Amino acid sequence: MGNFYSDHFIQAEGVPQGSVLSVTLFIIHLSQILNFLPSYVHGSLYVDDLQISCQGSNMNTIERQLQNAVNKLVAWCDKNGHTISAEKSRCVHFCRKRNIHLDPNIQIRNAPVPVVNEIRFLGVIFDRKLTFLPHILHLRKKCERSLNILKVLSRTSWGADRTSLLRIYQAVILSRIDYGCMVYGSARPTVLRRLDTIHHSALRISSGAFRTSPVESLYVVCHQLPLYLRRQKISALYFFRAQSVPNHPISQLTLPVSLHRLYAARPFHILPFSERAKMLLHDSDLNNVSVQFSDFFTFPPWEIPQFSYLNPFSGFDKSSTAPVTFQQLFHHHRYQFSSFMPIFTDGSKSDGHVGCGVVFPSDTLSYRLNNCCSVFTAELVAIFCALQEISPSSQRNFIIYTDSMSALETISL
Repeated sequence: MGNFYSDHFIQAEGVPQGSVLSVTLFIIHLSQILNFLPSYVHGSLYVDDLQISCQGSNMNTIERQLQNAVNKLVAWCDKNGHTISAEKSRCVHFCRKRNIHLDPNIQIRNAPVPVVNEIRFLGVIFDRKLTFLPHILHLRKKCERSLNILKVLSRTSWGADRTSLLRIYQAVILSRIDYGCMVYGSARPTVLRRLDTIHHSALRISSGAFRTSPVESLYVVCHQLPLYLRRQKISALYFFRAQSVPNHPISQLTLPVSLHRLYAARPFHILPFSERAKMLLHDSDLNNVSVQFSDFFTFPPWEIPQFSYLNPFSGFDKSSTAPVTFQQLFHHHRYQFSSFMPIFTDGSKSDGHVGCGVVFPSDTLSYRLNNCCSVFTAELVAIFCALQEISPSSQRNFIIYTDSMSALETISL
């Protein structure tokens, strides 16, 4: 600090506390622990939060398999300088059988792991019946305390305006409700409706509406969706992100035909997330949408290619500049890049139709998109199709023209 240096010390194991690379180094070192799990035991890891699970119909078999996996994890930790705390570990027996059955007995270094009725993992409370009622009640209690912030700031004499109150609500309360909604969204509708009162109270406070104002009018005035539609939207977006990642665990989960018949015969049973998302997309006419795979390892983070674009019209206001000036600027631009093959892209949307086009000097390509796509998506798809067409070409001098500045700014981020 300044002209003073700290004392030298030897780091025997672990990472220096407060170092910038400590978390990254810890994740890299601990990520290998899942490779030592048996094939019949599943596990997930987020930094230092580790969970393992095993399913079956015989408790003795499950107990033996889990104990074998725990022993392997303890052996790996002893070899690599880590410690698994039995006091901080918990075991939950997820089962919906109503008759009496034993809970598993798992031990870490001869210390039994406590069996509890609910466990909090990554901010979501899982109960043994997977009703998610404890999580909903805990979430509602936290949101009710946060509502006091809106009540204080909504004073008529010096309080904040509607826009500011809605932004505070979205940042402080609605973000908590959205977190993990694709997980606890499998709860019963009667359980999920316990959160609607928080949503409606916040909208009434933010908009200054009366207590007797209809809920539908609150949605319109505040430009907010009902919570059940918001959960469907977030679940669909998460499902699309999972589909874009190769070998994602959710994309690999498909129900066999026998289970489809079981769920069809018992409609009161809630479907798994992937099946509920497929039904939602089918009802929204989005089941035929093809998802582009995202390859995160194409470029290392330190070699991500930088994107830049040319804008010869920058500095000219469209409302105060004559069209002939833009034509002269474009002709001068084409003269400078006369050796480059021009490619023009455009996207459009009308009632019941969304499409994009790519115009080459000798050919014109057109594509029809899903009706739910926006003009912004159509512009991006047009640029993507143009790049796909010129990618296998041996010629390297191409120039793509688009009239969407928002698409260029998004690509350049």
